[in-house]
Amino acid sequence: MEHSTPPGGRPLPGHIAAALAGAGGAADSAGQLWAGRSLGGHDAKIHNFEDDDGAPDAGYRAALAALETGDGDEAAVVAALATARVFVPILARLAEKGDAVAGTHGEELHGDKQADMALVTLRAADGRTALPVFTSAGALAAWHSEARPVAVYAPRAALSAVAEGAELLVLDPGSATTFVVRRPAVWALARQQDWTPSYSDPAVAEAAGAAAAGVPALRRVEIHPGGGVASAQAGGRHLPGGGAGPELRLVLYLEDGLDSAAVQSIVAALNSDWARNETFTERVDSIEIKLQRAAP
Repeated sequence: MEHSTPPGGRPLPGHIAAALAGAGGAADSAGQLWAGRSLGGHDAKIHNFEDDDGAPDAGYRAALAALETGDGDEAAVVAALATARVFVPILARLAEKGDAVAGTHGEELHGDKQADMALVTLRAADGRTALPVFTSAGALAAWHSEARPVAVYAPRAALSAVAEGAELLVLDPGSATTFVVRRPAVWALARQQDWTPSYSDPAVAEAAGAAAAGVPALRRVEIHPGGGVASAQAGGRHLPGGGAGPELRLVLYLEDGLDSAAVQSIVAALNSDWARNETFTERVDSIEIKLQRAAP
């Protein structure tokens, strides 16, 4: 199975592509050869979760609670997932390829007619593909009673999401608290690397500023959290993270006296430059632009 370019033509980082290419080869995802692997005794590691009680990971719950009280942030929640066990839902012969059926909460679930067991994916509101994962067996059963829970570490789930062309991981859809992991964080989990949100990433700020440097009418660019960082939860609660909307707000400070055509030309040129910048495209999921008048 070879995956090198996800939907939309965005190339995968080389280490992710290599991991995917080797997923069905002579070695496992950690690079350890299958040949000579013992299936018994103390060196057997194929049942990582045999004593698992199905409860949510304590580290993830703590990070989520800290986010809700304002004592934590999105990056800490994603960091907690790096060592967390999650459940991926699998359905037997869900649908013919290209067909879709409704999930318990109205999502579109897609299947593959060539597989006895189908990995479930969702269609997000913006049209992107998302992989649902659950922090507890109970949350998965409440979401879809016929889904089989497959326990994996979250980085492995992230790698599966990339393989399926999914740009989002949705933690506990349909539950009291749902957290969305966006594409850059999904890629970081798949690589088993730390993730820095784009709105607090110095490299993103530098890339944004570099594109603006060649525009005389643009005095400066600032980066801030986007309007889609927060997420609405059950009961009207709002969580300051885990949202699926615009992640990064770019504030453009423009000189006075520009007409609408000039402003549109500047924004179009900046978007084009950012789209060609590897750092920007890899580390930024989605943007919103706000225009401000620069001080005289």
